[in-house]
Amino acid sequence: MPRYAIATEDDEIKTSARTVAATEFHDSDESLFEQVAWLYAFCRERLFRDDTERMIATLWRNGGPLPGTQLIELGCGPGFYSRRLAERFQHISVIGVDRSENQLLWARQRAAACELRNCSFERVNVLDLPCADRCFDVLIASRLFTVLPERNRAVAEMYRVLKSGGRCFIAEPRYMFWASIPLFAMWLLASMTHSGNGYREPRKATVFSASAFEKVFAAHPWKRVKIWQDGRYQYALCEKD
Repeated sequence: MPRYAIATEDDEIKTSARTVAATEFHDSDESLFEQVAWLYAFCRERLFRDDTERMIATLWRNGGPLPGTQLIELGCGPGFYSRRLAERFQHISVIGVDRSENQLLWARQRAAACELRNCSFERVNVLDLPCADRCFDVLIASRLFTVLPERNRAVAEMYRVLKSGGRCFIAEPRYMFWASIPLFAMWLLASMTHSGNGYREPRKATVFSASAFEKVFAAHPWKRVKIWQDGRYQYALCEKD
C-alpha cells in the first residue's frame, strides 16, 4: 500500500496534499491531542469499549472482507481499530487518518511493532479528505463527533469517498458525562504540565440524542441506514447506493 494511499489520482495530488497538510496544521500546539497524546492513547487502548468484533460482524456478515478491500478510518487517534483490522485481515489495505501528529506517531510505532505492511497512517483533515470520489470500500469512525464541530461536513466527506455499495460504520458515545471524562482528564493534565490553556478542543464532549444521530446521516441519499443503541454507545451503518 503506498504511504499516501488516499491521494489516489497521481503524484501531483500527493504533493499538493502534503503541502496543504504542512500549512494547515501549524496550530498543533493548540491541541490537547498533541500536548497530552499519551493520555488519550491510554484511554483508547485501555478504557474505551473495543468494538472490533462488532465492526466485523456488522460490516462483513459473511465472515470478512474481500481481498483488495480499501478501508479508511477517520479520526483514528493512536490507530486502535486500523491496526486490529489490518492484523486480522492482511489481504486488505487500511489507512488511518487524523489531525494529530503525536497520535499518529503512536499509531505508526505500534503498527511497526506488529510488522503490519497493509496499514499506514497520514495526517489529514477529515473535513477535507485529499482523495478522489468513490475510492474506499469501507469507512469506520469511532468517537469522531464528540470533538468535531462540523459533523455534517464530515458525513458529506464520508459519503463522497465511499464507492458505490461501500459501507461506513460509526460508533459514538450516548452520554455526555462518560464521553467527557477523557477531555476533562486531558484538560487537567495539560493545565498542570503546559503553560498554554487555549486548546481548541471543548471541555465537554458533544453527544447526540437518538433522533439527532439519525438526522446527521439523513442529508445524503444512502441506500440504507441502520441506527441502533447498545449501552453507552450508539451506532450507524450506512450503505451507499
